[in-house]
Amino acid sequence: MRTKSSAIAPDRIAAATTPSAVPEAHAGGVGTGAGLLQAGLGVVAFSLTFPATAWGLESFGPWTLVAVRSVLAALVAGACLLALRVAPPAHRHWPALAVVAAGVVVGFPLLTTLALETSTAAHAAVVVGLLPLTTALLSALRVGARPSRTFWAAALVGAAAVAAFTVQQSGGALTSADAYLFGALLVCAAGYTEGGRLARIMPGWQVIGWALVLCLPIGVPAAALALAYEPVHLGLHGVAGLLWVAAGSQFLGLVVWYRGMAAVGIPKASQLQLAQPLLTLVWSVLLLGEHLTPAAPLTAVAVLVCIAVTQRARG
Repeated sequence: MRTKSSAIAPDRIAAATTPSAVPEAHAGGVGTGAGLLQAGLGVVAFSLTFPATAWGLESFGPWTLVAVRSVLAALVAGACLLALRVAPPAHRHWPALAVVAAGVVVGFPLLTTLALETSTAAHAAVVVGLLPLTTALLSALRVGARPSRTFWAAALVGAAAVAAFTVQQSGGALTSADAYLFGALLVCAAGYTEGGRLARIMPGWQVIGWALVLCLPIGVPAAALALAYEPVHLGLHGVAGLLWVAAGSQFLGLVVWYRGMAAVGIPKASQLQLAQPLLTLVWSVLLLGEHLTPAAPLTAVAVLVCIAVTQRARG
């Protein structure tokens, strides 16, 4: 789907930072409530990523897992684009799509997968605890978003609570995996910011769909090379983890996430991710056998309060 006019000025795009500023055609007619629901579904999908990646690493090497998940997700996205006869985006949108691809399709999966070789899912969850604040900061710089002081205060408190909790869960020790995690934090925030901006111009599923297709020429040879050098030990957990990170985290989750961001704005949608580390910790207990401390309920209440404040604050 192409936009009705190819003369959309960049400053108009940057100014559209609230739901009322999003033309209905671009936001897909999604209201604020539906937008929050879709962004929330995206957060649930993302919260399973680290446990599913840990499962995938039981059968595949890190480079194989990242490359194959990218190829599988690109095939699903490409099939959808072809079936619906979606025209390629305008040339001016491809640089932004490249940022989405580099940050969300390649950078974040690769860096977090490498981190999870030596880190637990609970420890890795700190990166998504800080991701909402980083995304909001980058969106303020990139698309001109100017949230209120109340919004920023709640975001900082929520991010601090989640970071403290997830670090405490991992014993408070910093590992060599932290460099990967903080790098993943930056590249993913950049990808979310560009993806959220593009989702105001084209449907969100097309944003991630074209970003995935853009990576296909690199992903196929990378997968072939990785499979040739890294051993594969197929198992139920490994296959299930690979399928989830490819279809759930890499495509379906991002589809509803970008649609939600287009409807409610990047800063507010990003604050829903404050709940993601806590969800990840729950999945880590259920799927990986990790243990939680009594601090979990208290942190959950603090996070929910912060989310409520950010949704009420005018940005």
